[in-house]
Amino acid sequence: MSSLALDLARSLIRCPSVTPEEGGALAFLARTLGAAGFAVERPVFSEPGTPDIENLYARIGTGSPCLVFAGHTDVVPPGDAAAWRHDPFGGTVADGLLYGRGAADMKGGIACMLAASLEHLRAHGLPRGSIAFLITGDEEGPAVNGTVKLLDWARARGERFDHCLLGEPTNPSVLGEMIKIGRRGSLTGKLAVHGRQGHVGYPHLAENPIPGLLRLASALIAPPLDAGTAHFDASNLELTTLDVGNPATNVIPAEARAVFNVRFNDLWTAETLGAEIRARLERAAEGARYTLDLLPSNSPAFLTEPDAFVDLVSAAIEAETGRRPALSTTGGTSDARFIKDACPVIEFGLVGQTMHQVDECVAVDDIARLTAIYGRVLTRYFAVGMP
Repeated sequence: MSSLALDLARSLIRCPSVTPEEGGALAFLARTLGAAGFAVERPVFSEPGTPDIENLYARIGTGSPCLVFAGHTDVVPPGDAAAWRHDPFGGTVADGLLYGRGAADMKGGIACMLAASLEHLRAHGLPRGSIAFLITGDEEGPAVNGTVKLLDWARARGERFDHCLLGEPTNPSVLGEMIKIGRRGSLTGKLAVHGRQGHVGYPHLAENPIPGLLRLASALIAPPLDAGTAHFDASNLELTTLDVGNPATNVIPAEARAVFNVRFNDLWTAETLGAEIRARLERAAEGARYTLDLLPSNSPAFLTEPDAFVDLVSAAIEAETGRRPALSTTGGTSDARFIKDACPVIEFGLVGQTMHQVDECVAVDDIARLTAIYGRVLTRYFAVGMP
């Protein structure tokens, strides 16, 4: 295996593409893909109140099947650069590790996808189908002007995809452990219980909202929402704050508030889950005056059913690592939640142990092995004529 993937990863890390800055990362990808014969476009999307975001779409071939590699070049801020062992945007290699912001999440994965595609084209020529890249600069940010709009833009142009491999860092501790075949949904709610402020010595002249909040909060978390499904853990509601904001010890407060987030499985939609939450609150209210604000959710639960494509990727991973990956739906959200409306999507990338941390890094050997895995996927994908 050549050092191409490592060189590409170092070049990408050296682009300071902290959301929403492009930082030169998409320009580098555009030059590299264009030189290899890909048709490349870099659409910019806007939304009032949010920064303009540049994205990238590249494709070689026009036929089917089309395998699209997806990812993001934007990264979270490095924090205190002085706390890093190496420059967070230096792409330094030391002791078998590649250091830098985005090494794991997910410039390293993009570099492996790119290197595997370039090496596949050199070895096999144009594919019997198409290879595409769908890269956003707005995954770590609001995710408003990124993948969701890029997909709409591609769809309006008649672009069609058969399968997608998203290079998020899916492995908890060692390469080959885990493929993501879906993600839980996310729904956030804000609950306020209204009372009447007064002196604690004269409770009959006041209305304490705290007992009502405790009662309603308890109703949200018990009984459990469900027991899980074949591919998902049980849905989980977490109270993230209970707040009264009352500094006085002799005053009954006027309001008590709670915020909660639910990570839900495919038994629910945001709408059915919202109805269940409202029903629980109504049953437990016992006269408490409250308001509930469920924030709009663009994070549905979804599942890519295990099929021939999942088997193909799993076999490629096992051939290179000796591990048969677990098929998981754990973790937070990703842009796969948007891509799943365009085609079946699974996620597999590098080890994510240090993502978003000081001294983010990945093993150089893992970059080589991930490139080889993606290369096997490409070879087999077009050899068997997926789908």
